[in-house]
Formats: sequence, C-alpha cells, structure tokens
Amino acid sequence: MSKRTRIHPVQFYLNDDEQYILEEKYRLSRMKSKSAFLRKMILYGFVYEVDYSHIRKMNTLLGNISSNLNLTHRINSSNTVYQKDLDDIKELMEKIWQLQKSMVSKQPLIKQ
Repeated sequence: MSKRTRIHPVQFYLNDDEQYILEEKYRLSRMKSKSAFLRKMILYGFVYEVDYSHIRKMNTLLGNISSNLNLTHRINSSNTVYQKDLDDIKELMEKIWQLQKSMVSKQPLIKQ
C-alpha cells in the first residue's frame, strides 16, 4: 500500500439541496476525483474548465503550413515555384496570426 501524502481526513454533512448542488457543480467541473474537486473548492474557492479548442485549431493550421512548406520544398528542388503555392502559405500564415491574436486577447493575465 502506498503512503498517503494527505493524512488528515475531513468529514461534513449536507442536506439534500446542498448535496444536489455539490453533485451538480462536481459534474460540471468534469474533474475525475470528487476529493480533488472538494480540495480545490476549499483551498481556492473556485474550479474552472479551460477550453483548449483554439489551440487545437492552431495545431491544425500549423500542420497545414508544414504540409505546404514540404510541398514548396519539393517544388523548389525542381526549380519551379508557383505563385499560387506561395499565396496559399501567406494566407495560412495570416490565419495563424489572427488566431494567435485572438488567443492572446482572451488571456486576461497577458499584457499586450
């Protein structure tokens, strides 16, 4: 059996309404452990879920750029670079910069 780092148990009682609210907040937190949820609520007063969908979009765009750069490299090795390929890369780079600016503006702790 592993040695616990938290050795002080806490016990308290709730009425039906309080139990419902606790269960609902725990469910909405999407945390895997109710113990960890309660610990965060007691120590920090809040629990929040972070939406990383914008980072997934950015990763997709970076993958697109990587593919285009590989294609441009192959084309360039044959000494033929098409303006359309360069325009596609510029367009993807502009999308990434827009997404980056959007992400930064949503972060309240980052000064611009």
